[in-house]
Amino acid sequence: MSRTNFDQLLQAGCHFGHLKRKWNPSMAPYIYTERNGIHIIDLHKTVAKIDEAADALKQIAKSGKKVLFVATKKQTKEVIAEKATSVNMPYVIERWPGGMLTNFPTIRKAVKKMANIDRLMADGTYSNLSKRELLQITRQRAKLEKNLGSIADLTRLPSALFVVDVLKEQIAVREANRLGIPVFGIVDTNSDPNNVDFVIPANDDAKDSVETILNACCAAIAEGIEERKAEKADEKAAEAQDEADEEAKPKRAARRARKDAPAAEEAAPAEEEAPAAE
Repeated sequence: MSRTNFDQLLQAGCHFGHLKRKWNPSMAPYIYTERNGIHIIDLHKTVAKIDEAADALKQIAKSGKKVLFVATKKQTKEVIAEKATSVNMPYVIERWPGGMLTNFPTIRKAVKKMANIDRLMADGTYSNLSKRELLQITRQRAKLEKNLGSIADLTRLPSALFVVDVLKEQIAVREANRLGIPVFGIVDTNSDPNNVDFVIPANDDAKDSVETILNACCAAIAEGIEERKAEKADEKAAEAQDEADEEAKPKRAARRARKDAPAAEEAAPAEEEAPAAE
């Protein structure tokens, strides 16, 4: 069963591409026609590509791995933050920090610095500082929170990147390509789909368009997470049953021994008394 249908995408305006003169020829396979100088995206292909991407995202989530969502465009920031948070995935909606993937240890140091500031504030270490010094530290903490707060839980490189507008986020896409991290992308008619592993041809400017596609993809991620939880619960139940069986073995053996004891006594021939000597 398809995760989205043609009418949903049509209503959200996913079919509106860019002006014909701004197009990228590599997007030709996904363009249905041109109307009033604007390219119209083939939504039948979009439906198929959403399903393909959703299935892959579900498997990534099922294996317990992270997907990093990236969208720094003003109109899509809130949608990305909301949808990524709903499935407990990291996201970047402010400026992409250069080297976020290729220089990941440095980014982790900055995140740890933020946690360190929190710890020192909590234990009263900063209580003796002047107002000016405290203000500087608070501003530094706020800046770190704004840029890196949403990836504080990302302790290792993500297993995939989900990008809205691959043209705007081309630095992020290049870093992922360099490290062999698969890229899922909403790709408009003015972008190059060749560096994207899972292309979702659609309008990447309209909030409704992005939200409709994210709803389908995040629903798939949620399914993967639930299936992982169910599998873990089954494994724990099986382990508990095995332990219970192991503990029950000596008890069963003891019960059998007790049952067999009277039967063994009855089966043993009674020894006749020797006649008394005259």
